[in-house]
Amino acid sequence: MSRNKQDASGQQNIEETSVKNLSGMENRPASKAGPAIETRLIHGGDAEGDESKTLAPPIHMSSSFSFDTIGHAEEVMAFESSDYVYTRGNNPTLRLFENRMTRLEGGTAAVAFSSGMAAISSVLFSLARPGDTILTHKTVYGSTHTVTAKLLPRYGINSASVDLTDPSRLEEILEKDAGGRIKVIFFETPANPTLAVIDIKTIAEVAHCRQVTVVVDNTFATPYLQNPLALGADVVVHSATKYICGHGDAMGGVAVTGDSAYGFSLKFDYMCELGGVMSPFNAWLMLRGLKTLAVRMDRHVQNAGKAAEFLENHPRVRRVHYPGLASHAQFDTASRQMRGAGGMISFELEGNLADAKLFIDKLKIIKTAVSLGDCETLVQLPAAMTHRGYDRERLAEFGLTESMIRLSIGIEHGDDIVQDIAQALDA
Repeated sequence: MSRNKQDASGQQNIEETSVKNLSGMENRPASKAGPAIETRLIHGGDAEGDESKTLAPPIHMSSSFSFDTIGHAEEVMAFESSDYVYTRGNNPTLRLFENRMTRLEGGTAAVAFSSGMAAISSVLFSLARPGDTILTHKTVYGSTHTVTAKLLPRYGINSASVDLTDPSRLEEILEKDAGGRIKVIFFETPANPTLAVIDIKTIAEVAHCRQVTVVVDNTFATPYLQNPLALGADVVVHSATKYICGHGDAMGGVAVTGDSAYGFSLKFDYMCELGGVMSPFNAWLMLRGLKTLAVRMDRHVQNAGKAAEFLENHPRVRRVHYPGLASHAQFDTASRQMRGAGGMISFELEGNLADAKLFIDKLKIIKTAVSLGDCETLVQLPAAMTHRGYDRERLAEFGLTESMIRLSIGIEHGDDIVQDIAQALDA
């Protein structure tokens, strides 16, 4: 795959907190390089020639599109025209969302999917063949782990995991891969739910020396806070259900690449044939969500900084995992590659699984749910929910403990979030 070297642009203005660095960034003004990201979130990829003049784009809820003549149909089906055939292949509302995501991530092509897992599984299937190996970070989203460790091996595609926070381990593994079987490296950064931060630029440099493709899940950071393609990644994926939508009312996924030929293949050879197409209505909701992503992420980061600092100083808390804290193991890496520490926090109580359950049950404003990135602050307990059934040793392999709690900090008033956490800890 060709390497996309386009520079990421757009900084954000985050209200300063006492959390070290990763806050108080200055807004990047428009320049010859193009509008700032806040502007591109609203206007990027706008459709040209739209005669309706509507501020909100129309929702094209049509499964099929008609042709003027058979000759016109032949042109469209031969990709000699940008017109449409069938929504599973393309649709005006989907195209606008894809164009906007392409510009936000600094790529050349994007493909919208029905969910984040549809995007991840399609990308992985598209990049590996029987006999190949996909290398992942030791901690990934549960369904991603199921795809790589259980589903893909049924089709002859192997997987292995490694701690990618130590790039030297990757170098060792690739040097031992004499047959060149490792074809893809996949990781999230920050990782779910440990908030480990992986050095995208270094991993990409090591991988590309061996012609290995790098895929980064950018769901936690969003294109507002991090641009993996600009740091050397080949493909970036999102569960658009989360921060991109932002309101917990639509499912979607998207993959963006700097290789147009690969993007074409991903769309028509995989998304189209496997059928994981995003609904035009959901694409419209994603576009609506993108318009407020900047202001929402600013508030998520501001509130998360306050909550993380409070938790780090509380005697009932053993450890806090938040990239904006100087105590975070990869704080320096996060400072280099992120424009803000994000809205996700994981922390470990001084106690056991029963204590963690009690804490969550005592919360009043914060809702218990497995998703993230919504306006509401959400909490989940991996050992009892997403990783239910694993013993302590298996949890440790994922970098988890029984008392680890994950918070998706919302956009309520920050003091109310902290007060709710405080009263639950006191209980």
